[in-house]
Amino acid sequence: MTKDAAKQTRDGAAIFAALDWQQIASDMHEKGYALVRDVLPRAVCEQFIADYNRPSSYRKTVVMERHRFGLGEYKYFDYPLPELVQAARETIFPVLAPVANDWMKNLKIDVRYPASFGEFRERCHENGQLKPTPLILKYGVGGFNTMHQDLYGEVYFPIQLAFFLNEPDEDYTGGEFVLTQQTPRAQSKAIVLRPRKGDMIIFTTNFRPIRGSHGFYRANMRHGVSEVTSGARHTLGVIFHDAVS
Repeated sequence: MTKDAAKQTRDGAAIFAALDWQQIASDMHEKGYALVRDVLPRAVCEQFIADYNRPSSYRKTVVMERHRFGLGEYKYFDYPLPELVQAARETIFPVLAPVANDWMKNLKIDVRYPASFGEFRERCHENGQLKPTPLILKYGVGGFNTMHQDLYGEVYFPIQLAFFLNEPDEDYTGGEFVLTQQTPRAQSKAIVLRPRKGDMIIFTTNFRPIRGSHGFYRANMRHGVSEVTSGARHTLGVIFHDAVS
């Protein structure tokens, strides 16, 4: 690792470690997501956007409309990941693992997550999930992302991150971040968020527990992006589990 890369890793780890993780954990238990303001500096956001067209950084490009995923494009980073992305995985996983373990316990699912990201990645690799899943997404006018879940194999982590790299109403309009929550025998609930440049959303990958009158029940969650009506919108997604392909 170069001195510059090591510094970026240390800086990213310091940024993430300084967040109010007690409040974030409370929000995750209560709502299934946490909106955290002003996490990434503007210069970091702009650098990720500037690097979008650097082909050596990515292992795969997906054009959404070809797969009926929406309208836009996203690119999966290759290993070695950008320093800040790797720092996010290594620093944030350990503080979210207790939340994830509480969820599994409450839903009586026989899965427990390890204390470190390295141990979790080993679990992915033992299951044949070797491909990195962090990605950057780009939407132009008319772009959107259908409601979905980011699952890439049998091993998964139920929480993931998104960093927002553009300023709404300045760089683009529309393009809201949308979550839907489906509870048993009920209509879906929509949650619409408008993060600003540098903000981070931590949200459930596929489901979360909700306390009912007879204990906890499972609420399925999906996420997507509403139509962008002007400008361009970029998002950095950090998923903890790796993919089969």
